[in-house]
Amino acid sequence: MSNAVTDLIPHRPPFLFVDEIVAETAESLTARRTWRSDEDFYKGHYPNAPITPGVLLCEAVFQTGALFMAKQALAAGAKPGEGVPLLAKIADVRFRNPIYPGDTILIEVKKKEVMGGFTMMGGAIKKADGTRVLTVDFAVAWKTPEGQQQQAQQ
Repeated sequence: MSNAVTDLIPHRPPFLFVDEIVAETAESLTARRTWRSDEDFYKGHYPNAPITPGVLLCEAVFQTGALFMAKQALAAGAKPGEGVPLLAKIADVRFRNPIYPGDTILIEVKKKEVMGGFTMMGGAIKKADGTRVLTVDFAVAWKTPEGQQQQAQQ
């Protein structure tokens, strides 16, 4: 896991599903994740034939979106750790192929539009060989968490 990832978003193991950023543009960001066979959830998610839960694949996309948003905020002059990305909407999730322990995925998010403080994005996961895994549309708001607001006022 790259320090660049944990420097940008508040997620930490065991709930961090992005290993590293592999590419970025002004409108998109691509990350990589290898699913390790020793991850605890595999013990209970089809124990005799483990498969990565779809909700965790979606979370990997949302965390990649958070990385994109954090990079955008820093480029706009925000201080590191100032504000967090909060998921506001999930739409049109499509699962195409399963992910198994040991699989490496590429996660791409693309900014679609920004309206009223919300950034609409499209996300996709592909296996390293290019096999499509899932697509999802989602919206994120950049907010200062309640705890940070209270600390700032003291």
